[in-house]
Amino acid sequence: MTNTTADNRQTRAPASGRVPDMTVTAVPAPPVTNRFLVPAAAAVTVVLWASAFIGIRSAGVDYSPGALTLGRILVGTVALTVMAALARKLRLPRGRTLVGIIVWGVLWFGLYNLALNAAERTLDAGTASLLVGLAPILIAVFAGISLGEGFPARLLLGIGIAFAGVAGIALASSSGASDAVSVVLGLAAAVVYAGSTILQKRLLPTVDSLTMTWLGCAAGTVACLPFAPALLDELAAAPTSATLSVVYLGVFPTAIAFATWGFALTRTTAGRLGAATYAAPPLAVLMSWALLDEIPAPVALVGGALCLAGVLVATLRLRS
Repeated sequence: MTNTTADNRQTRAPASGRVPDMTVTAVPAPPVTNRFLVPAAAAVTVVLWASAFIGIRSAGVDYSPGALTLGRILVGTVALTVMAALARKLRLPRGRTLVGIIVWGVLWFGLYNLALNAAERTLDAGTASLLVGLAPILIAVFAGISLGEGFPARLLLGIGIAFAGVAGIALASSSGASDAVSVVLGLAAAVVYAGSTILQKRLLPTVDSLTMTWLGCAAGTVACLPFAPALLDELAAAPTSATLSVVYLGVFPTAIAFATWGFALTRTTAGRLGAATYAAPPLAVLMSWALLDEIPAPVALVGGALCLAGVLVATLRLRS
């Protein structure tokens, strides 16, 4: 029996990660968290972020990019304050951690939203989502530069495929100079997305995810206060439906989705979580088609498919 037990430990432990039987009852939480809560949190984030592209198009008719950014993250900050108060787990960081969170918040909540809102002034929701969907490949690039992971052949191949897709999207959106600028803004949003994810992953070991999300959103709100006069003017003139879209963006794709994203990112790697976002662009295209009656041009869809293929080649490793 001793030999059998030893053999079982040698063959099973590396595959399943289970601890010996006498301790397994003492640590039931990690398997449950990893197997159920993290995928659920990732799924909530992906669905809500996909819906954000639709909300931006809906509200962007009546709200300028800066006003929409401020309105969204202002509502998000209020919602996160309520969530944090109910959770009773705020522990304010200090020093470099606090500075890092402020920088992250200005980038992630302020600059990212501003670039995306401006891009969707002329790009349909599906095309914008396909451009932002390049973020996982950019995360791999940033990891290669900042973490010394290098640039393997599959990453370089994936980059080539993805940017061929970007060229297709740009070709489909080349009806005017404003469209070309919007494509660049969509790419800029993807760059900020990727950089913010790397920065967030580095900060999370020193602060809990809800506190970081709340502080980051508040920092982004303060940075966007120069848009307050425009927001007040447009709020007075906008129809109720557009304002409700702003509220939706603040509560769901911002407060809830960023909270679930931070929860999942604390418990898994940035690369694995980034892989979950592959589903966001197809979902956004379907939602845009169903709710806004808009769909990307065929060339843009082909370009988007190439973008996603490049991301998959670059970030997914083959298993033997």
